[in-house]
Amino acid sequence: MRHRFLGSTGLVVSELCLGAMTFGRESAEPESHAILDRFTEAGGNFIDTADIYAAGASEEIIGRWLKQRRRDDLVIATKVRYGTGDSPNDRGLGRNHLIAGVEASLRRLGTDHIDLYQVHAWDPATPLEETLSTLDTLVKSGKVRYLGASNFTGWQLQKAIDLSRRYNWERFTALQPLYNLLDRSTEWELLEVARNEGLGVIPWSPLRGGWLSGRIRRGDTAPPAGSRVETAERFGWGESWSAYQDERTWRVLDALFEVAERTGLTPAQTAVAWLAGRPAVTAPIVGARTLDQVNELLGAAGFDLDPADAALLTEAGDQPLPYPYSVIATDPAQR
Repeated sequence: MRHRFLGSTGLVVSELCLGAMTFGRESAEPESHAILDRFTEAGGNFIDTADIYAAGASEEIIGRWLKQRRRDDLVIATKVRYGTGDSPNDRGLGRNHLIAGVEASLRRLGTDHIDLYQVHAWDPATPLEETLSTLDTLVKSGKVRYLGASNFTGWQLQKAIDLSRRYNWERFTALQPLYNLLDRSTEWELLEVARNEGLGVIPWSPLRGGWLSGRIRRGDTAPPAGSRVETAERFGWGESWSAYQDERTWRVLDALFEVAERTGLTPAQTAVAWLAGRPAVTAPIVGARTLDQVNELLGAAGFDLDPADAALLTEAGDQPLPYPYSVIATDPAQR
C-alpha cells in the first residue's frame, strides 16, 4: 500500500484509512482484530474511530489490539463531541467535555497520545474560541499530535482556521467529510478550503452505505434484503433507498459497472479508487464488517484509474450547480 503525507503536515499515512465504526457493533472483537491484522499486513497504518462508536467499545477493541503492536508504527484517529453518557456536560465542544473526552479516549485506547483528534461536528452552543484554545492546550500537553474537523460547512472550517491563525493556536490539518461518487457537494467549498489551507481530506462513506458496493444496479425496485440501505430506509438514515433511487444514481451506477468491468476491479474497488484519486483527498475511510469485505476494499490500494475512466465516473455524477457556484463556473473572470 502506498503512503501519503496528511495535507501539509509531516505525518505519513496509508492511502486507505480503516474505519472502525463497526467494531463492537456489527463486528465482534475477534473479527475486529482480524480486520485490523489484515489491514496492517497490507501496509495500512491509519485507523479512524470515535468515542461514540458502540458507546466507546470501538476504542476499547482497538486499545486491546494495540497492546500487541508497536504504537509508533500506527496513526490512530478518534473523534469527540457527542459523548457516551447521560450527563448534560458529556457532549459538545466545551472545555470541560473536550478535556474529559480526550482522557476517556486515551484510557479506552490504552495509549498516551492520539495522533489525530477530530471534532465530530460543529457545536453551535460553545464559543469557537473556547473549543480551539482548548484543543491547542491538548496539543501542547502532548496528549494530541494533530487536529481535524468532521461534518463542518465551508464557512465553519474557514472561520476555525482563521481564528487559530489569529491567536497562534494549533489549527485543523485534516477534514473528514461525506464524499463519494453520489455525494459531491463537498467539492463546492470544503475541498477548496482544504486545498487552499493545506488540509488532508479523509472522506467517510466512500460506498455510501452500500449504494456503490455492486449490490445495487439499474432496474432494482427495492434495496437488497439485509443491506444497510434497507436498514437506512427503515430508520430514515441518510443513505436510505428513497433518498437516492433516481436517474442520477442509476447513471452513476451504470458508469461504475462499466469501468469496473473494463479495469477488472469490483464496483466497490472502483468507487474507492475514484475517490482516492480526487484532488486534495489523502485517504478514503473504508469500513468493513467482515474479513472478506476488508480484503475486497484493499484491492483498491495502489490502483490509479485511467484518466478517461475517472472522467467518465465524474461526469456521470455531475449535476447542475446551484447559485453562486453556477456563476463562478461560467464566468472566466472568477476562475
